[in-house]
Amino acid sequence: MSIQIRKGTTSDLQAAFELIKALAEYEKAPEQVSNSPEKMLKEFQEKAFDFFVAEKEGRIIGLALYFFSYSTWKGRSMYLDDLIVSEVYRRDGIGEKLLHAVISEAQKLQVPRLHWQVLDWNEPAIRFYQKAGAEFDSEWINCRIQENELRNYPIRNDSAVWS
Repeated sequence: MSIQIRKGTTSDLQAAFELIKALAEYEKAPEQVSNSPEKMLKEFQEKAFDFFVAEKEGRIIGLALYFFSYSTWKGRSMYLDDLIVSEVYRRDGIGEKLLHAVISEAQKLQVPRLHWQVLDWNEPAIRFYQKAGAEFDSEWINCRIQENELRNYPIRNDSAVWS
């Protein structure tokens, strides 16, 4: 099986989005996907993220999407948002090749940290990342304000420090 790992392009975004929807199904949260190929195209062109794809016979079968974050302690870091391989191609080493591509990019860019999250129930992914030597952090708790709450958050003008 000949697999090519390469940087993603705008023409790969529709296939990438299909993989994202498949991941959401796997994670039992398809209703949580509010993104779209059109929005991804706009944000990709704005350099909000970058990605690698795994391609077999002209078909995208894997994706590793990352962006840059900033740590006050470390400086610019890479955040691996999703690493996805089509279900029928899992266990063929494609995920490892995609992870290696991201790690190689992190090395090339000399970032001090590559980080990501994994769901606590996703045992295959946990084993995969353990095999890669990932450190699992039990101290930090993930926090987020979701879209609806963010939109409706009551900002008090008297406490604002911006103009």
